[in-house]
Amino acid sequence: MKKRTPVSAIMTKNLVTINHTDDLTNAESLFKEHSIRHIPVVSGQEIIGMLSYTDLLRVSYADTVDEGENDVETVVFNMFTVEQVMAKNLVKVSPETTIKEVAEILSKNEFHALPVVQNYELVGIVTTTDLMNFLLDQF
Repeated sequence: MKKRTPVSAIMTKNLVTINHTDDLTNAESLFKEHSIRHIPVVSGQEIIGMLSYTDLLRVSYADTVDEGENDVETVVFNMFTVEQVMAKNLVKVSPETTIKEVAEILSKNEFHALPVVQNYELVGIVTTTDLMNFLLDQF
């Protein structure tokens, strides 16, 4: 196994991002359209948060009724903003951070994605799925 491989070798570079002023309905559309579980939240070029599909499900959990499910979800989504729901105090890594270091960070925390930042600019995202795929490629 390559011990010093940088995270840039496995990170997602073609990013789907959301602006901090966008609404949660738009976020839900992005999650479903791109089959992703994490979306970096940006203000201009700067990453200011991370929104996970789990975060979105937590606020939409209010739809415990079967009838009018979409109506309830829309109302709940309109009650919150992306900024209110996103994770704010992000741990960030650089493209040179090793995959081993990323694995250590993710294994000790309760989140499953890290933004990859270079010179204050978001250049990628690495997830636990990226790590698992890297591990599987080693066999």
